[in-house]
Amino acid sequence: MEDEFHELTDRVRAELRSPQDLIAYERLLGLARKNSPAGREELARMLVAVERPLWAREIAAFILGCAGDKRAFETLVLLLNYRDPVRCATAAHALARLGDPRTARAAAALATNPLRTAYALHPVRLLAELRAPQSVPALIVTLERLLTPHNPYWRVALACVEGLGALGDRRAVPALTAAVAHPRLAAAAAASLARLGVHENEDVVAQDDGPEGDAAKAAGGPGDGRDHGPYGRAGRGAGRAPGAERGAGPGGGEGRPH
Repeated sequence: MEDEFHELTDRVRAELRSPQDLIAYERLLGLARKNSPAGREELARMLVAVERPLWAREIAAFILGCAGDKRAFETLVLLLNYRDPVRCATAAHALARLGDPRTARAAAALATNPLRTAYALHPVRLLAELRAPQSVPALIVTLERLLTPHNPYWRVALACVEGLGALGDRRAVPALTAAVAHPRLAAAAAASLARLGVHENEDVVAQDDGPEGDAAKAAGGPGDGRDHGPYGRAGRGAGRAPGAERGAGPGGGEGRPH
């Protein structure tokens, strides 16, 4: 956690706007260094206190999440769905260490939500890191949805391709085979297929039970992967996932901060 925490605190320091902010910031760093039960209680109260700045809640949630304190879950999922990629990355790092069984479901909901694709890069990477039952179905559905002409979110698709190769599940073979037809994905898709023991000249037979059914169970439902270059030829059809209101976080309760 040390390097990530230093990156977080250095970034937050640049956001401070007043002497009061600096005092609160130093207080947070002191609680992190102390790492005591009383300190964690104070950090947890900060997550639900009224009118706390976002940066203060981010630091508190990161410290608690990396310590395995599940009270950080709601705030971390909110930040995983945030418009700023660096905050998404920080939240994903802490969620991967939190050990909360709800994390994979929340990440799958974000990754498969077509209204949140611009913020799906870090949820996708988190799913691959978690290696949860929801991971493969959610990544397959997300990848298939992005295999369309001129799709601007090719970095999200690439993360799906790489994650599916790392997870090593042959349910991903049809989606990865379709991804080979897309120039920006071709090399990574071929490499992932090779990791699964499939070579480009093999005929791929779709399984009777497609990934869509599994993914629907995995998803209840952000790193900006947006890029405006053309994508290449169309691939397989996309899975569907339920939409979400723009301001609502998947963890329930609080809306997305501005």
